[in-house]
Amino acid sequence: MDFILTRRSIRKYTDQPVSDEKINYLLKAAMSAPSAGNGQPWHFIVIKDKEKLNKIIDYHQNAKMLTEASVAILVCADLSTNKYEVDYWVQDCAAATQNILLAAHKEGLGGVWLGVYPRKERVKALQKLFNMPEHAVPISLVSLGYPAEEKGPSDRYDTNRVHINTW
Repeated sequence: MDFILTRRSIRKYTDQPVSDEKINYLLKAAMSAPSAGNGQPWHFIVIKDKEKLNKIIDYHQNAKMLTEASVAILVCADLSTNKYEVDYWVQDCAAATQNILLAAHKEGLGGVWLGVYPRKERVKALQKLFNMPEHAVPISLVSLGYPAEEKGPSDRYDTNRVHINTW
């Protein structure tokens, strides 16, 4: 459990680039996430273009760390594959995002989850910036790089939030 308990949101990065090999490792981890009915609605946009990384900040006020990031991964849902009345694609893509963050930590990378969906203004702006089709919805953005900051583990376990058989 050490790699889960020590993973923290990292917003400061060195200028060391993240290799394509590591990026592919993260994408493999993402695509190994569970999904409802094995629908696997995800698509990923790997963003290395510094101009585009900087442009995202215009649409997402909490994304300033992208100016230092080596790469970012935009996790998207393809709604044309949705076979359920309920929108499970949100949970599916959230699981893929978490896998990216855990795999990044295991590989010595730092990352932070930037929320996109359901903020309509962020969704529309990123769809336009990345020439996405209408049926593709950006869910989350993961900023990645080699950490230029260190954070200790955080113990978030709270017995007051555990209920057995009833609230």
